[in-house]
Amino acid sequence: MLFSAPTVERPSSWFTWHAALIGPGTRVLDLACGAGRHAIAAAELGARVTAVDSDAGRLRHARRAAQHRRLSVEWIEADLAHHPVPERGFDLVMIFNYLDRRRMPDFTSAVARGGYLMVETFLESQRQLGWGPTSGDHLLRSGELPALFAPLEMIAAREALDFFDGRPMAIASALAQRIGE
Repeated sequence: MLFSAPTVERPSSWFTWHAALIGPGTRVLDLACGAGRHAIAAAELGARVTAVDSDAGRLRHARRAAQHRRLSVEWIEADLAHHPVPERGFDLVMIFNYLDRRRMPDFTSAVARGGYLMVETFLESQRQLGWGPTSGDHLLRSGELPALFAPLEMIAAREALDFFDGRPMAIASALAQRIGE
């Protein structure tokens, strides 16, 4: 009996553009990892990845996909509204398609000195595209994302219409670094 490899969606273009930040031994935290597309991509680059999500089914899929590729990822099932995040514990913290303004100070504190925070999530204009989140709690206002990164230093940011799986996405993307401290 033949078993097909679990599929993994391609990483976002924002991740791909900044993948040079990831190499063997890079400590990566992927928050709201879903089915693991970014965690797996980082592990393929040699990173030591911790990935957190509350959806047990998506984590099972991610585990199978990583095992099939012989990748080691620490998968944690937890609610990010309450899950403790270690301070200064990671060289790169990634957050894709997830927004919790209340927890952003905790998420930024997880970035080690010299490390990075990479975020990409939906803008309010996503509502007009017919899919994705609709609550203002889960949508960014235009120009809002950089303000959520304090005290990190903004390296790059964009607001764009991108495409994922053939569907348009109104997104804000940013990369920030912890300088000093």
